[in-house]
Amino acid sequence: MTFLQERIISRVHDSMQLAAVKLEREFAPPQVSFTQRGRIAGSAWLERWELRFNPILLADNEAAFINDIVPHEVAHLIAFACYGKVKPHGPEWQHIMRSVFKRVPHTRHQLDISKVAPTFSYQCDCRSHLLTLRRHNKVQKGTQRYQCCHCKALLRPQHNA
Repeated sequence: MTFLQERIISRVHDSMQLAAVKLEREFAPPQVSFTQRGRIAGSAWLERWELRFNPILLADNEAAFINDIVPHEVAHLIAFACYGKVKPHGPEWQHIMRSVFKRVPHTRHQLDISKVAPTFSYQCDCRSHLLTLRRHNKVQKGTQRYQCCHCKALLRPQHNA
């Protein structure tokens, strides 16, 4: 385990303790792993009482994880413990973000995802387009074609010279 991962685990435990004090009830420490992949910075697995964090995004965004991502995910667990199954970013979760963690409740992070979600350049008759890895792979396999919504031309891979 890296020093940074240890810091995140410590922040999770501190956040759980803060919630316990503010809400005057105990919460078991969650399982914490660094197995989250793709564009997602973190996720809360409610029934498993587990938090997962993306190690690639964490490496480049320590402050965002400490200040925003960890409280965001912990708030999901606290909302589940206090209210049961509710909307993921509903009023209960927002209340916990504001009252317990003193954070503005944002539903999505603004981290640079270029390392975890590569894009591929495509061209039509009027402009360039960026396709996700999933869409690019479908084009390469011949199972899907995409067209520009403006000029209606089929998108074709843009080869770099």
